[in-house]
Amino acid sequence: MGSFDPTEQRVEVTCRRQPAFPREPAILVRLVKHLYKRIHTNANGLLRPYGIGHAEYDILMMLYGTPEQALTPSEVAESAGEKMANVTRLTDQLCEKGLVRRSASTEDRRKVVLTLDASGEALIDRMLPDICVLLAQEVSGLSDAEQLRLEALLKKMLEGMESAG
Repeated sequence: MGSFDPTEQRVEVTCRRQPAFPREPAILVRLVKHLYKRIHTNANGLLRPYGIGHAEYDILMMLYGTPEQALTPSEVAESAGEKMANVTRLTDQLCEKGLVRRSASTEDRRKVVLTLDASGEALIDRMLPDICVLLAQEVSGLSDAEQLRLEALLKKMLEGMESAG
């Protein structure tokens, strides 16, 4: 029995009790939630020895993936999918660890800019081989074509949610 089976069984019971209940959307949304939880748990386990958590890793990678390795807190929040209050807390932690620097923008002194520090880049360089292995393991049940198809479908689902709301 898979870890999702109990959830699926409960959705089936709900559908029998309420025939109008939309089984497929309920299953898909709950699958995404289960996947997120598993991904988060796996990442935290891998990242613990490096002294950071999954949400901190996401912020570091957003900075790393930017040509100038600098973003405003609102850009970090948007790209990392975090709330601003959480970004503030997480970037405070990353600054305390010496992985990120916070400074005033050269274009607008009222604006704060977060920049990946050399030690943050070095940490990413050390972590990436392990991250690559984890990512490969997490999608090992899918062919390259299935991964591309799933990416397209999830993006389509996200677009539908954004337009609805």
